[in-house]
Amino acid sequence: MKIESIDHVVLTVRDLERTCDFYQRVLGFEVVAFAGGRKGLSFGRQKLNLHLAGKEFEPKALHPTPGSVDLCFITSTPLEEVRRELGEKGVAIEVGPVEKVGAVGKLLSVYVRDPDQNLIEIANYVS
Repeated sequence: MKIESIDHVVLTVRDLERTCDFYQRVLGFEVVAFAGGRKGLSFGRQKLNLHLAGKEFEPKALHPTPGSVDLCFITSTPLEEVRRELGEKGVAIEVGPVEKVGAVGKLLSVYVRDPDQNLIEIANYVS
């Protein structure tokens, strides 16, 4: 078996609308609706599926919990512009910019929190 990519990740959230607003307004994700009134957040060739805490869809993680995920998103937007946009949108940068190591090289990253306090890393690959 050879795994090629991640298609989607499921986030368990306390408030679907607040989560959709954050990811759409702050990160530019597209809110998508699908069968059974479910919602997701699409970006590039991936998406985040959203499960409302206490009303998760089966099958699900054994202990789904809001605020338990760390995610890293790669952007082609220069990090200085990302920092400016986050400030304009009232989103506090928790850490950064800092150098990290990503899946295929060095990163320059900033960290913010989403409405459930998940840790969101926004990064540029650097040479």
